[in-house]
Amino acid sequence: MKKTMIFFVTALLVQFTCAQEQNKNQYVATGDTIQATLYHDNGMVAQTGFYTKANVLDGVWISYDVKGNKTAVASYDNGVKVGTWLFYQGETIKEVSYNKSDITQVKTWTVSNTLVVSNRP
Repeated sequence: MKKTMIFFVTALLVQFTCAQEQNKNQYVATGDTIQATLYHDNGMVAQTGFYTKANVLDGVWISYDVKGNKTAVASYDNGVKVGTWLFYQGETIKEVSYNKSDITQVKTWTVSNTLVVSNRP
C-alpha cells in the first residue's frame, strides 16, 4: 500500500510539473509597457500584445487559434479600441473600424480566388 501511495503522489507531482511547464505566459517590461505573449494549453501562441504599467491594453494585439492560425488583429490606445480590426473566420475576413471604442464601419471580405501569380512556365 505504501509503494502504491508513493507512486500515486510521484505521478501526480510529475503531471502537475509538466502541465505548468507547457503554459508559461511571458511578460517582458519594455519602457512604459509590458510585452505579453500568452499561450494555449498545447504550447502554441494564443495572443501577443502590450499592456501599460497600469494594466491597460495598448498597441497592437494579435490572436491565434490552437493551430497557430491568425484569428484577429486589434489596436488599442491606452485601453480604447481604435483603428481597423481584422477578424479571420475561414475564408471570410471581417474588418471593423473603431473610433474611441465606437464602431464606425464594418466590412466583410470573402476570399474566393487564391491563385498565385508566377512567371514560371
